[in-house]
Amino acid sequence: MFDYTVLHWSTFLTAAVLLNLSPGPDMAFILGQTLRGGRKAGFAAMSGIWTGALGHALLAAAGLSAILASSALAFGLVKWVGAAYLIWLGLGALRAPGGAFLSEPPEGARPGLQVWRQIWRQGVFVSLLNPKVAIFFLAFLPQFVVAGAGPVWAQLFLHGFLVIAVAALIEPPLVLIAETVTRGLRRRPGFGLWLDRALGTLLVGLGVGLAFQQR
Repeated sequence: MFDYTVLHWSTFLTAAVLLNLSPGPDMAFILGQTLRGGRKAGFAAMSGIWTGALGHALLAAAGLSAILASSALAFGLVKWVGAAYLIWLGLGALRAPGGAFLSEPPEGARPGLQVWRQIWRQGVFVSLLNPKVAIFFLAFLPQFVVAGAGPVWAQLFLHGFLVIAVAALIEPPLVLIAETVTRGLRRRPGFGLWLDRALGTLLVGLGVGLAFQQR
């Protein structure tokens, strides 16, 4: 079971690395939250995106993603809900006073835990409500199904899970780099407001872009 050649793994892992490095709503959300709230916010966003991606892998393994690929109504519904959610998040950031959770909590206090949970939930929905991700998983993963290597659903889920595992190697260093670069800047008055405005504009732009995407 799961008997693959070296060529199979090298091809798949190369594709998975390129996939995780490519820009898109998921990466923009992770880096945007990191710049706005630091390392913890970035990791919360990242874990939310991974959770949503795991959901897509499960849907692809179950064959449910095929509905999005074949049904214009289903694709349009998910697309518009996802676009509305991104725009709603963006408008919230545009209205924010800036710097709501940019400073570190006092030693021993954990007032930011609720904020990290909220960012995690937002990341889950940003990923799950992107129909392009679902269709990509459906189009990408079957290319690595090998006859006789195991049940098709198991092979699809394995490769979907490994895409997330590759992300776990690539994205944390990016979060740490972004946090290091902006750590000093976040302490400056007015910078938090600028970050909120920049993140809000980015999310609204991504939402509008998703709304006009075609299958």
